[in-house]
Amino acid sequence: MEFSSKLLENAVNEVAMLPGIGKRTAMRLVLHLLKQPSEQTQLLTEALTKMRNEIIYCQNCHNISDNTICEICNNTTRDHSIVCVVEDVRDVMAIENTRMYKGIYHVLGGKISPIEGISPSQLNIISLVEKVKQQKVSEIIFALSSTMEGDTTNFYIFKQIKEFNINVSTIARGISVGDELEYADEVTLGRSLLHRIPFESSIKSM
Repeated sequence: MEFSSKLLENAVNEVAMLPGIGKRTAMRLVLHLLKQPSEQTQLLTEALTKMRNEIIYCQNCHNISDNTICEICNNTTRDHSIVCVVEDVRDVMAIENTRMYKGIYHVLGGKISPIEGISPSQLNIISLVEKVKQQKVSEIIFALSSTMEGDTTNFYIFKQIKEFNINVSTIARGISVGDELEYADEVTLGRSLLHRIPFESSIKSM
């Protein structure tokens, strides 16, 4: 792709680094921004900069938040004894959109993946085990994607908390094997949560 401006080329190259954005799409987006009033582009720049510099993670569940404790964890109407374990913040958003879950979350920040060099120590697992140890939790719901990495992560955490007297369940396999949670439709995801099964039963069926 030939560019008449180095400034344009640099902007396109940066936008093209975003996931799912190719060079042609990046070019369309950059040219669109170029046509907008400078104030509009400035607002976008300021919003991105403010988000990057000021956003924090909830001390309780590791969800993205504006405050030390996120709105979900601060909500007294939710059942704080039920914890849904998810991979990242996109899964929290997907489950919240179903409006069928009234517990709280624990965001791991990824899945165990030896191929990608991601070990248990790099995930938010220790803080989850601590919650269980402190007897603050009555049920853990595994809601990771139906992949080998997701199943490995589920099993690792299960072994860490097995000795404690709590219910450990997993979402029903309404989510196809290999699918990521964020791409599931709201009805399917909601039903998978409502019809969750004991985790040990899911191990036996594998």
